[in-house]
Amino acid sequence: MSNYDLITILGPTASGKTPFAAALAATLGTEIISADSRQVYRGMDLGTGKDLADYHVNGQDVPYHLIDIAEPGYKYNVFEYQRDFLSAYEDIVRRGIALPILCGGTGLYLEAVLKGYRLLPVPENPELRARLADKSLEELTELLKTYKTLHNTTDVDTAKRAIRAIEIEEYYRHTPVDERSFPQLKSLIIGVDIDRDLRREKITRRLKQRLDEGMVDEVRRLLEKGIAPEDLIYYGLEYKYLTLYVTGQLTYDEMFSGLETAIHQFAKRQMTWFRGMERRGFTIHWVDARLPMEEKIAFVKRKLEENL
Repeated sequence: MSNYDLITILGPTASGKTPFAAALAATLGTEIISADSRQVYRGMDLGTGKDLADYHVNGQDVPYHLIDIAEPGYKYNVFEYQRDFLSAYEDIVRRGIALPILCGGTGLYLEAVLKGYRLLPVPENPELRARLADKSLEELTELLKTYKTLHNTTDVDTAKRAIRAIEIEEYYRHTPVDERSFPQLKSLIIGVDIDRDLRREKITRRLKQRLDEGMVDEVRRLLEKGIAPEDLIYYGLEYKYLTLYVTGQLTYDEMFSGLETAIHQFAKRQMTWFRGMERRGFTIHWVDARLPMEEKIAFVKRKLEENL
């Protein structure tokens, strides 16, 4: 039996981390807890890259947690994620299932769990919001860099999200954190290392595929359900650019090229976050994304055996 409490599979968008985690879970007979800040929302499927078919491996369904747990339009946060992760983790362990797999690319969610941050729910600060309202995204991003940074800068691609990030930082700067317990979990961390050119090629191919599968219609449906355009834009990336296209503020070509560039930049920011995790003391064992699945699984098994 391993000395680890869980396995973590992380990597940038389009690295193939979800199929890898699902195949590993099927092999080990375990379950997956998602660490993706946008896949928590129901009805936001193509734009968040849920690819739920990935959880069907060799004729069996791999159980997953923390996907489709919040309504679109809601602003789910890291405090809620930490609470929901712990609930899912304890449920899996209570049922006698060994080594749950944490899988995702949202650096803050991963680190909040692996570091065991003691977090508080952060209320809105109207005065701060008013003070920051006229600043550009670039100015807000620079301001965010001045904090020790508890917030996930990888996801900050709209001014609204940047202001919320600063609001969180300010709250924690002035509010003593209580001793709400969060267990220190020992995790084997596996990073999926994908060559930059291959990553760019996969991102472009996947974007075209999702547009062909109806990603524009998904955004139209969400707007028709009454979700305000600015609330969809808040989620960034696909929802930002597709909403601007659907509401007539961008042409199709402008939407595609802007979104393609934004996803490439997002993947780069994710890798910057993961490298930062290594500097902050996390050991990440990198595995080549191009390896056959059985070799990736064998790599993880070897790492588990080394820690028996």
